[in-house]
Order: sequence, then structure tokens, then C-alpha cells
Amino acid sequence: MANVPGDLLYTAEHEYIRDLGNGIVEVGVTDYAQGELGDIVYLELPKVGTSLAQHDVFGTIEAVKAVSELFAPVGGEVTEINSRLDAEPAVVNTDPYGAGWMIRLKLSDPSHLDALLKPDAYSAQIG
Repeated sequence: MANVPGDLLYTAEHEYIRDLGNGIVEVGVTDYAQGELGDIVYLELPKVGTSLAQHDVFGTIEAVKAVSELFAPVGGEVTEINSRLDAEPAVVNTDPYGAGWMIRLKLSDPSHLDALLKPDAYSAQIG
């Protein structure tokens, strides 16, 4: 069973959002997603300052088994990327909710959070 922390919000595409306060959120892929992908070998992430609309593709994640697009769960401006993932993409496999976060965004519209899945709804989706 995949780990689904109770303090996060989720998308149907298996991204998570952690609210860091002051309109900043952290985005990554869920434990379920990294498990389905397998060993992650490469990530392409946006540059700091990139503006994203909700549901925009913000990068790609490449694993031994597949390449997938990453979708922005909310709209906003990229304020930080996790540069550790350039050298160590497998951190997403070992610690998706901690050191494996991908980007931080300044929310353009806090109401975007209302469209995300609560932990129980996400758990039900992944079975």
C-alpha cells in the first residue's frame, strides 16, 4: 500500500502539494507514482521564474520503464527547484515527500487548492 500523508493535497495525476504558508506550495510526485514508474533516472524541471497555469506541463520524469509528463496542480510562479535532483534523481524513489520534492510555487490563485484531492479521496483512487 502506498504512503498517503494526511497533511498533503493530491491530483488524479499523482502529484502532491504541501502548503508551506505565505502562498508558497511544494510540488512532487506521490509514493504511488514513484512506485509505478520504478527507478527514476532523470528529471527535467522548469527554471525559477517560470509562470505556470493550473494543469500546465512543468517538466518530465524519466524512469527505467517510462517517461511521463509532470503537471502543475496549481497555477503560480516557480520560486525554487530542487537542484539536488539533477545529480540524484533517485531521491524521488527513496523520499518522495521529503528530499524528493521537485518545485516550489508562489500561488497565483489560492482557490486552485480547492480542486485538489484530500488524502482519503486520493487513497480511494489508488485503491
